[in-house]
Amino acid sequence: MNTRLRLSTLSPLQHIIKRSYATTPTITTTNNNINISPDAPTKKMNLFTAINNAMDIALETDPKAVIFGEDVGFGGVFRCTTGLRDKHGANRVFNTPLCEQGIAGLAVGYTAAGGTAIAEIQFADYIFPAFDQIVNEAAKYRYRSGNQFACAGLTIRAPYGAVGHGAHYHSQSPENYFVHTPGLKVVIPSTPIQAKGLLLASIRDPNPVIFFEPKWLYRSAVEEVPIDDYMIPLGKARIVREGSDVTVVGYGAQMLVLENACNLAEQKLGISCELIDLCSLLPWDVEAVEASVRKTGRLVISHEAQKTSGFASEIATTIQERCFLSLQAPIQRVCGLDTPFPLIFEKFYVPDHLKNFEAIKQVVHY
Repeated sequence: MNTRLRLSTLSPLQHIIKRSYATTPTITTTNNNINISPDAPTKKMNLFTAINNAMDIALETDPKAVIFGEDVGFGGVFRCTTGLRDKHGANRVFNTPLCEQGIAGLAVGYTAAGGTAIAEIQFADYIFPAFDQIVNEAAKYRYRSGNQFACAGLTIRAPYGAVGHGAHYHSQSPENYFVHTPGLKVVIPSTPIQAKGLLLASIRDPNPVIFFEPKWLYRSAVEEVPIDDYMIPLGKARIVREGSDVTVVGYGAQMLVLENACNLAEQKLGISCELIDLCSLLPWDVEAVEASVRKTGRLVISHEAQKTSGFASEIATTIQERCFLSLQAPIQRVCGLDTPFPLIFEKFYVPDHLKNFEAIKQVVHY
């Protein structure tokens, strides 16, 4: 039963006009790392302010872009839309009723008519009532119309993952439900620079995008972010650190955990880890992971979501098919337990840096 009580006012949508992003710069990647001009002006931002900045730019550059969701007019639960209604008006940033199916349905209809919808699901755990609209409508709209129509310009933002006290209704990682769906793109950033560039690219992509945001990093991830408009290509991984002994792959909030595990492996055992941030799960950068595993001969994959049928299974199967003769040890998956997300037992559930350290040690010493 949905126990959230407050209802908000649904604002009328504005006129529809054509989109054009031909002049918007895209950040290039070198060895899957972001390459930003050292002369580009920057500002210190955490992850949620970088997301806010990206949506501000999207509204400024696209007159038909709108933001809607539960409490977004007030800034949202995590303050990601703070100040946007005051700046851009209540007709472009507005609250919806507490109905995720309605939020997704509105996004589908608005983008099918040519608009740009940036819809927020308050927590990723709440996305399931919207599942039918996302999977059966948004994802299939182009295919079933023979490419005559599409939900281009549809982005659904949702904070996901552990937060330390969220229990089973505010901590889930549902990305794999959507990665199984042709017609969608699924993106998960891990840093403020990534969040801004990937969100702008998602908003401007000609396909519907599910943009999961690691709420654990909203305030803890801080860096100098370019203040100008830029995009980061979807489907491209980044190499966080180069190494020679083992490839370690993750995404989202798990990247901080994996960096700590790789540091520990180097300090304690002298193991050189190559750490890869996928950034996008659908599509995912198969070539980047394959090239790394051919070099190291070993692979550890980690994510917060449950192990069974998690995205690590897809990566492991694909790499085993492509790199079988290069592998020197069985591929290791370090993931959440196959239980509902617990409250007091969260520290046992999550795949922390010590679990990943043990997997790295095991695969190298196999």
